[in-house]
Amino acid sequence: MLKSDFLIIGSGIAGLTYGLDVCKYGKVTILCKDEPGEGNTTYAQGGIAAVTSCNDSIESHVNDTLTAGAGLCDKTVVQTVIEESGSAINFLLDLGVNFDLTKNSGKDKKQDFSQNFSLGKEGGHSERRILHAGDQTGREIQNALLKKVRAEKNITIVPMRMAIDLIINSNNECLGVYCLNLNTNEAETYGAKITYLATGGLGKVYLYTSNPDVATGDGIAIAKRAGALIKDMEFIQFHPTCLYSPVAKNFLITEAIRGEGAILKTVSGARFMDGYHPLKELAPRDIVARAIDHQLKISGEDYVLLDITDKSEEYLKERFPNIFKVLMNLGINISKDGIPVVPAAHYSCGGVAVDKYGLTSIKNLYAGGEVSRTGLHGANRLASNSLLEAVVYARISAAHSLEKIESIKAPDALPEWDHLDTDNSYEQVLVTHSWDEVRRTMWNLVGIVRNTKRLESAHRRLLFIKEEINQYYWKYRITKDLLELRNIIDTSLEIVEAALLRKESVGLHYLESDIKK
Repeated sequence: MLKSDFLIIGSGIAGLTYGLDVCKYGKVTILCKDEPGEGNTTYAQGGIAAVTSCNDSIESHVNDTLTAGAGLCDKTVVQTVIEESGSAINFLLDLGVNFDLTKNSGKDKKQDFSQNFSLGKEGGHSERRILHAGDQTGREIQNALLKKVRAEKNITIVPMRMAIDLIINSNNECLGVYCLNLNTNEAETYGAKITYLATGGLGKVYLYTSNPDVATGDGIAIAKRAGALIKDMEFIQFHPTCLYSPVAKNFLITEAIRGEGAILKTVSGARFMDGYHPLKELAPRDIVARAIDHQLKISGEDYVLLDITDKSEEYLKERFPNIFKVLMNLGINISKDGIPVVPAAHYSCGGVAVDKYGLTSIKNLYAGGEVSRTGLHGANRLASNSLLEAVVYARISAAHSLEKIESIKAPDALPEWDHLDTDNSYEQVLVTHSWDEVRRTMWNLVGIVRNTKRLESAHRRLLFIKEEINQYYWKYRITKDLLELRNIIDTSLEIVEAALLRKESVGLHYLESDIKK
């Protein structure tokens, strides 16, 4: 067993922020499912929302968040996160994050945000308040965090380790985790006084997603199996504009592009968002995603077009350099051509329920980032609030952890992982077939627009697949593919069962019987 004071499962913005805040007070181990930095944070394009301009206010950002959340946000949490937004930005600036500046910016970036930083606007926001680094904000933040983490002697990063299950004792205390070494395919045991769950997203439970391949809902699944409370899983956000391409995989077209004036059109060139919401293209994401979905059903087309051809090529290269480059390589010049887009699974507003300190219902287990449910997002996340939430809550959890750490006894020798009498499987077809069936079931039956009949059908199919895979799991030795399949089934069932319990349309949970158009 490898012991730490603090064990972090995940290496995105939440996990790395937490690690930096606690490392001065104990040994920290960070487990990464892939190489450090491979996760949803890196692929976050748009930016981080924060009140930094003299034209903006805490009250305005709070109201926008509550409106997007459709009445289901925790108001106290919203107030706390928005009030701490300036502090979160200063934390990132101190790390060396380079947000885009205005041409008139001075030397002291912190002195006057409103004069120094170029602020974007996205759907649901009443003011320009999105700090960004081109269209690769997440990558800029991730790189800055990793650079700082790697310089800390008390932090050990362990890549290519996938969590199998949390280790929970009879007192409902988390003692650590069993994980699979993806290089050797052997199980390892990691013990810790405090465990911080920061495994990220779950987009890969759906057939079409903006998420990278690592986002298989692992944290939700292992927390659920450990007995943690899970909440609000019916609220899955579909990003309205993922590139429709047979070549590019999971390539997101940031919402910021609509904030800069891009409009949505049918393939024939007709603008349509004015028929769905007064804010048109800047309506909240759930409304835009449903509008596109509805237009595609009406037209029978495979995609709609996102048009920003009224902007110059020079401007687009500067504001959206990565998008411009990627699409140009695909033969699309966004200063002249419409961008083919479709909705895709993007973000989970629900997750492992945490209290005001980020503590789960299991003792000594915290959760942060997308895997957690703080209450900030309610029924629908306001654009660019996720990176903000991750930083603010990671720091809150770190402070609370440091208050508790001295009173927590280090775990004694923990039992090693037992492979039992399982054999290596030479028949992987059940895993690959079930993986495909689960994702197609979720896309077709538990998607943007739902109804009870489809949800019940999905539930029956998923339960049947779960039983098959459970039998397989106890018969054969674990592999990465098997663990991921097990996790996407468990996570998918959480989504479906939560959706079946909510009988009314609200936010991202939209029932077909309530369609007005």
